[in-house]
Parts: sequence; C-alpha cells; structure tokens
Amino acid sequence: MIGSPVALDGAPPDDRLISAVIPHGTGILSPDQARDPDFFPGFAMAIPLGIQHVLAMFVSNMTPAIIVAGAARFGYGSKDPSEMIYLIQMAMLFAGVATLIQTIGLGPAGARLPIVQGTSFAFLPIMIPIVAGRGPAAMAALTTAALCGGLFHTCLSFFVGRIRFALPPMVVGLVVLMIGVSLMRIGVEYAAGGVPAQGTAAYGTGESWLLAGIVVAVTLGLSFYGRGIWSTAAVLIGLIAGYAAAAVMGKVSLAPVGAAGWFMLPKPFHFGFAISISAIAGFCLMGFISAIESIGAVSAICEGTAGRPATDRELIGATCADGVGTAIAGVFGAMPNTSFSQNVGLIAITGVMSRHIVTIGAVFLMLCGLAPKIGAAIITIPIEVLGGGVIVMFGMVASAALAILSEVAWTQRNMLIFGVALSVSLGLELEPATIGHLPETLRILLTSGVLPAALIAVILNLIVPHPIAAAGRAPSG
Repeated sequence: MIGSPVALDGAPPDDRLISAVIPHGTGILSPDQARDPDFFPGFAMAIPLGIQHVLAMFVSNMTPAIIVAGAARFGYGSKDPSEMIYLIQMAMLFAGVATLIQTIGLGPAGARLPIVQGTSFAFLPIMIPIVAGRGPAAMAALTTAALCGGLFHTCLSFFVGRIRFALPPMVVGLVVLMIGVSLMRIGVEYAAGGVPAQGTAAYGTGESWLLAGIVVAVTLGLSFYGRGIWSTAAVLIGLIAGYAAAAVMGKVSLAPVGAAGWFMLPKPFHFGFAISISAIAGFCLMGFISAIESIGAVSAICEGTAGRPATDRELIGATCADGVGTAIAGVFGAMPNTSFSQNVGLIAITGVMSRHIVTIGAVFLMLCGLAPKIGAAIITIPIEVLGGGVIVMFGMVASAALAILSEVAWTQRNMLIFGVALSVSLGLELEPATIGHLPETLRILLTSGVLPAALIAVILNLIVPHPIAAAGRAPSG
C-alpha cells in the first residue's frame, strides 16, 4: 500500500544468523530458514513478530475509514458514531481477511508470501468526492464501487505483466505525489480541530496544535533514535503519547467504549447497494496503480530479503489477492485493500520471511475487527491527536514519491510531460468550479487529482517520442 512507505536499501541479508529486531528469548534462525516463506519458526517467535506487523500498519489501516467518515459528515462531531465504528471494525477485519488470502492463498489469489494487506490511501482522492457531505447513505455507492473495482482488479491481475510498460517510475511517482499532496490538507485540518470546529473560536487554537505537535515530535524522535519495535511502531506510540496528553487536558471521553458491544458480525451490504458510474470508473482506473504497488511489494520482498526475483505466479497471485480482498471488503461495507509497504520494510529489517508469521498477525487483526469496543476506543482519540499522525503519514507518502522520481532521467521531454500532468491535475483539484458545467461523473474523476495526473502522464508518455541522441540512441528514462 501507499500507507507510510519505508525506504528499502535493496540489499539481501548476509549469511549471519538472523536475530535483528526479533524479541529477546525467541531464538535465532539460519539464513536459509529466515529466507524460506514456508518455514514456521515456532509460536514463541511467530506471535510477537506477527503482532509487530500489526503494530506497524495499525494506524495507516484505520485512518482512511476515519477520513471517509469525516468527509461524509458522520465522523468526529456527529451525534451517532456507530457507523464510523463499523467502518473502523471492517477496516481491521477485512485487512486480516485479505492478508490471509495473500499468505495462505485462495485458488489463484495470493502470493503465498508475507504480504500484509490494509486499507488503501490511494483511493482516498476518489472516495472523498463521492461521499462529501452526504452522510452514511453515500457509502452505498462507494462500497458497491469497491466490489466492482475489486472484480475488475482480479481480472486485471492475469494481464498485469503486459501493462507495466505504461507505468514507468515517472508516472507512478507522479501518482504517489498527487496522493500525498491531495491529502495533506486533511492532516492540517485535523490538527487544527477538524470540521466540527471550523468557523468557531476553537479552530486552530494553541491547545490543538500542541496535541498534534506532541504526536509529531514523539513519532520523529522514535523514528530517528528508537530501535526495534520502538521505531517500527513510532506513529502508533506517538498517538498514544498524544492521547495521554489529551487525557490529562480533559479532552478524552470513554463514553463510546461503554456503549459499544463486545462482539459484532459483519453485515452484507451494510450500507446498501447503489450504482455510481463515476465511482466505479474511478475504482477501476485506480486498480492499475494498486496492481503496480503490489508488484513493487512482492519484488521488494523477494529481491531484498530472499535474494531472488519474484516469479510470475507470485506477481499474479499478489495482484489477484488485492482484487479479491477488495471485492469481499466491498460486500461488507469496507474499503479497498492493498499491500502495505511499511511491512515490506519491516521484513527487510528483521530478515525473517516466514508467511506464517504474517498469518498470525492477520488472525489478530480479524479478532480486533470483531470487537466493537476496540473501534469505539479508537474514536475516543481526539481529532487533533489523529491529525498529528496523519501529517506524518501523508508527508511520508510524498517523500516516497520523491524516492520513486529520483529514478527518472529528467530530460526536457520527461520534465514537460511531468509538468503538464502535475499542473492540470493539481489545478483542477484546487479549482473544481472551473469544470462545473461537466456531468457529475466527469467532475468527480477530473477533480480527484490522482486520475487526471495518471491519465495525462500515461498518454503523453506513450505518444510523445524520445528525442534521438547524437549517437543515434534515445536517452533512457
């Protein structure tokens, strides 16, 4: 996923016994055991490492649900938080289900590798305009689109090798950059008090920025100076620190936890079923980007940890699992799933490639998703505290884009293609009224930022020829 990407150095672990970032007392593995996805290291090692994977992705996984609920106006500040709690629960439950499909497999779906799935940030620029200000009723179109988009993504997985040529680093980097830029406003808005506080004296107070600042400061401190789980779960620990400060300031209420039940089963088509052409088109088009994300995750795991290239079976299985997981999630009112890059980074750090470890983490996620009190506890986090975490996460998305774009050969041709795509897409997102005369479907797609950037860059990259170099060769990139 494009969640909180972690840079990888691409180097396989050396032939020493693997013990880095493995909890004390759980033992060590030989290099061959550590690189074998089918090896089970025993519960003493697998359980803590599985939970470590959950901690690494937990905040990124639940944040899209909170953002979509807020955009639809049934999030923070609403009279009835039950629908937001349901979204959070489904995010956990179906991240676990999709992860199990990846690690265990379901027919052709699943890479049978330690790939952690989670709710995708990439779809947020599409989802927010669909539900903006429309309440829970708008979720029917969104979740139906997730179902249709997931089925399209599943079919696309069998042809994924043939579309890679259309998505070079320049296009992928531009799309990731647009995702980060499109969402940065949300982080600052939350840190200032969120939509409920807008237009009041409470919006943007020093108290709000203090809470957000505590989260950012603790997260950065642990990321730079922490080791092991302290660094891996830096965002989560930063949120806990901000939550503690908010509790001391009297800004935390546990009433939702007391009102929530202990157990809940997902309900098919919880939000209903509604066809929206713009939503379905947006989800299907974003499936191309999500497929390339999964290819990158599988390649990073196989080349960076196992020291071998990914097989076609693994690449097809991973992207197919993305689609199947998203389609199943859509049926039960959840949002699209994709592979999470921060967990790929965690595998590179530990050097342990066992898929069974991630399976244990998936089971833990599913158990959390069936307990509404956990979702209720999450919504007691003050929005300013969440804003601090979101600022860090979306900043990391943009940083990951710059890392991808560093691979591009910045010829005049590539600079013009990138510049035109960025200028048009960002301009339309900032000034949506300029195309107010177009049908709703086109307005939603063209003002998302991500889709016009991808379409313009892909088309121009395919039709604009490379200049011929003096030696008779086209420059690379």
